[in-house]
Amino acid sequence: MTKQDLFDNIKKKKSFLCIGLDTDIKKIPSHLLEEEDPIYAFNVKIIDATAKYCVAYKPNAAFYESMGIKGIIALEKTIEYIRTKYPDQFIILDAKRGDIGNTSEMYAASAFEHLKANAVTVAPYMGEDSVTPFLKYPNKWVILLALTSNKGSNDFQLTADANGERLFEKVLKKSQEWATDEQLMFVVGATQGEMFADIRRYAPNHFLLVPGVGAQGGNLEEVVKYGMNDQCGLLVNSSRAIIYADDSLDFAFAAAAEAEKVQKEMAVYLDKLIS
Repeated sequence: MTKQDLFDNIKKKKSFLCIGLDTDIKKIPSHLLEEEDPIYAFNVKIIDATAKYCVAYKPNAAFYESMGIKGIIALEKTIEYIRTKYPDQFIILDAKRGDIGNTSEMYAASAFEHLKANAVTVAPYMGEDSVTPFLKYPNKWVILLALTSNKGSNDFQLTADANGERLFEKVLKKSQEWATDEQLMFVVGATQGEMFADIRRYAPNHFLLVPGVGAQGGNLEEVVKYGMNDQCGLLVNSSRAIIYADDSLDFAFAAAAEAEKVQKEMAVYLDKLIS
């Protein structure tokens, strides 16, 4: 999927919502535990209920890997289901890979050849050779961790060198030597607020994957004010607030209602952008 394809879908749906499929078997409705594959059954219901309100899904690999082979199978089936039934959806494998050499090549093959995701999240802190194996795949995307929303981001990402350049700024500048905004995105946490202005100073044209809206307390208005560009440039992720909106038999309807609420708020900003 190209950058233009993604923007076209954002305009068509009037949404830049990404729904995180952080599916935890301990949190899904109990009646699904009777299914042969409870995780997949839950995901299918969520996807069918919310697909018209979002432009991307982001399964978090850890939630599936934690369940062993059954979880891996559920992840494979989930991505294949999205690819075949909703081919306009941008599929992000949230795996935060970050190794080098042959290992990184194998991670890239897993994400793009086997699972056939559109994008994968990657940690950049081992440098260029940990990232470039993922960039060898045409029309596939690398989403680099830049400025995250967790408390520990202060430990490294905001530290400055002798010239006052912060580490996340160095990441933004250096990584653009490896790929353009047609293949490279950045993760920026929604709780960073005005820091989006700093991000845009170094990466004005890149798409940003923005987790943290919803249960983590990120503010959509601030994200849009400081982070939106003339091609939207945002994929705002919400996970728990949507997929766990309800744990009854009506859980999918509740998820749809939450997704629609976010989409309607996003449509207001997009109407202003494309009018």
